[in-house]
Formats: sequence, structure tokens, C-alpha cells
Amino acid sequence: MKTVVYPGTFDPVTLGHSDLIERASRLFDRVVVAVAASPGKKPLFDLATRISLIEQVMANNPKIKVVGFSCLLTELMQQQESTIILRGVRGVADFEYELQLAQLNKAMSPNLESIFLPPSERLSFIASTLVREVASLGGDVSKLVHPCVEKALKNHYAS
Repeated sequence: MKTVVYPGTFDPVTLGHSDLIERASRLFDRVVVAVAASPGKKPLFDLATRISLIEQVMANNPKIKVVGFSCLLTELMQQQESTIILRGVRGVADFEYELQLAQLNKAMSPNLESIFLPPSERLSFIASTLVREVASLGGDVSKLVHPCVEKALKNHYAS
């Protein structure tokens, strides 16, 4: 069984993320969405909330497993018995950063391979950072995130 691990902060999960996850599920037997704790990034949502939101968004796809992690990605890859890392790349800047990460992961664990998928064209502009900014200013994010994520954002910024 081929398993791919898609790591990220997912703060919050966007339609771009869910599109990539769905597409990966057509290529692999199992997709592990690995949600990084990332306390240094000071995420808007805590780890449990981010995991729950992804589980809600991807609930109809039995090939998806969502896990949280705070260890090195190379350790998580061993735990998940996978050698394939999935990353999304929106443009050249993303690619340069992702290439560095892929090379670092390969240096630390030579059996790992990274694959890069571009977003669907209609979703290529979506970034979690932009979604948070729009939501924080009371803007409409309904075309950027799943309804459960939109609700979570509204609840967060209403308090």
C-alpha cells in the first residue's frame, strides 16, 4: 500500500489544501495529512482544532487520515511507514523553499522522496495567511474555505 504524507500547519485548511488532498487520494492508497503543531508560528487555531477541521472537510474520503505532530518530519515518516512527502507549490518562491526542505529531508533520511503538486488553477492564489487576514477584517472567505472553516473563523474573530 502506497502512503503519502502531506505535512503542513493548515492554519486554517483552505480549499487549495483540500483540493490537493483529494487529488493525492486518487494517486495513492492512503493520504496522511500531518498537521504540525508549529508553536513558533503562533497559529490562530490550536492543534486539536486544526485536526478537527481537516477531518470535517475530508470526512467523505476514507483514504484520508489526519494526525498531529511535533517531531521532525523524518520521524513522522517512519511512524507512518511512508517514504513519500507531498508538498503543494503555487509558484517559484514556494518551489525554492520546498526544494530546500526536500533536500534537507533527503540528507537526513535518504529513503525519502518529495513530490510537488501545483494547485488547481482556480485555487492557485489561496494561502492560509491571506484567508486569516481577510477573515480578521470581516471579509467574505466563503470562496476560499469549507463552510465549517468559515464558521470557525467567524467564531474566532467574533470573540
